Amino acid sequence: MRPVTLFTGQFADIPLEQLAAQAKQWGYDGLELACWGDHVDVDRAAKDKKYAQGQLDLLARHGLKVFAISNHLAGQLVCDLNNDARSDLFAPKSCAGNASAKREWATTAMKNTARAAKNMGLKIVNGFTGSSIWHMLYSFPPVSEAMVEQGFADFAKRWNPILDVFDECGVRFALEVHPTEIAFDIITARRALAAIGHRKAFGFNFDPSHLHWQLVDPVRFLKAFPDRIYHVHMKDAALTLDGESGIISSHLNFGTPGRGWDFRSLGRGGVKFEEIIRTLNILNYTGPLSVEWEDALMNREAGAAEACRFVRNLDFPKSDRVFDEALRK
Repeated sequence: MRPVTLFTGQFADIPLEQLAAQAKQWGYDGLELACWGDHVDVDRAAKDKKYAQGQLDLLARHGLKVFAISNHLAGQLVCDLNNDARSDLFAPKSCAGNASAKREWATTAMKNTARAAKNMGLKIVNGFTGSSIWHMLYSFPPVSEAMVEQGFADFAKRWNPILDVFDECGVRFALEVHPTEIAFDIITARRALAAIGHRKAFGFNFDPSHLHWQLVDPVRFLKAFPDRIYHVHMKDAALTLDGESGIISSHLNFGTPGRGWDFRSLGRGGVKFEEIIRTLNILNYTGPLSVEWEDALMNREAGAAEACRFVRNLDFPKSDRVFDEALRK
């Protein structure tokens, strides 16, 4: 059976020692550590092997393992335009209001995330890439193909040097395909791979929730990239269209009545997880099933515990035979 882990991004306000104890009580095998809060300091872990080992030892004391670390916040700023105050939240205060300073900090942070992962004995880093062309999504004012092509070229220019460090460290980067990233569906994921020459350092952290609400088939995504599924997030979402709101959410925050879609605790949305597990078996994916818990209308501790039980009940090992082979002589 695949290990069941919890992504700590939505719990990063809880000290790691305390969260580890809770996660063990909830039934998890390990944690997917967010690179913020006190969960992993990548700049320190990149240089201090004792600190890197200490984070592993802390979890081991609670019977937990680590299979991946995730640096979504820094990754977002690598290609983001960084031209408003939202991105100030992700970078040091000294970078506030300075787009180039935020990008420079983020690029260094992502390189150090690869080094930190190496020092922790890990092979996978999850995260975001950002995108210089997401704001052009609607294509009005008119967007030329050259503008879109430039966005993918910008992604390759900014991420290839980062991926060089990942290669040096023997670590792979798994993009969580997601709106506001250079790849947000199957078509853009193909284009992103082509932009960087299909280098093996770059693959995907499969998260069906972001595909589901866009009306993209998550199982089809798995089948489209069978050799690029480096990590798996378990997260649910629900379409809640009511005839007034639209799929682009009407500027309503998560959990607001009338919003056209929302994240849900596992098993309480519309994602068909049964087919996902079956497809992962076909693809021989043996890595962790990592719960990314998000539900604006549910207590997170209750949700994290319930989600762990849901994944354990759902997962099953791949068969080593066709069911009627026992009838043969």
